[in-house]
Amino acid sequence: MGYIMNLRKHVGHEPLIGLGATTLVFNDKKELLLNLRTDTDTWGIPGGSMELYETIEETAVRELKEEADISAYELELVTILSGKEYYFEYPNGDKMCTVIVLFKVLNYTGDIKVADNESKQLKFFSLDNLPILESRAKAIIDKINNGSIKI
Repeated sequence: MGYIMNLRKHVGHEPLIGLGATTLVFNDKKELLLNLRTDTDTWGIPGGSMELYETIEETAVRELKEEADISAYELELVTILSGKEYYFEYPNGDKMCTVIVLFKVLNYTGDIKVADNESKQLKFFSLDNLPILESRAKAIIDKINNGSIKI
């Protein structure tokens, strides 16, 4: 059982501060990899919560492997994001004040495919032609598009 799931047994749906890694994967056309989430039926950026005793880089690599079945072997730290715009309430009622460590994946191996039950689909999108995004993904991509996050 994961760290957050274990905490939820004690605090229920109350807000938690969650530290996680999110990974920006671009193809050669400069399109961004997004995943169609099973919980919200919106598109998000691959990533997830840090587990106990894990480095944040290990979190990024693990989550990308779990969600897209690829192995990142070169990451670049982009920025750290937190605050009200990264608050998220899951469909089951769990509340999370998210601290996102955002990485750009410079190199990876493997063929991208859905590898867990958190995603319905994985697809690359142009940053100027995006589907309906999960709120935190939208906040990140808006900052990339307006230049406040440099990639």
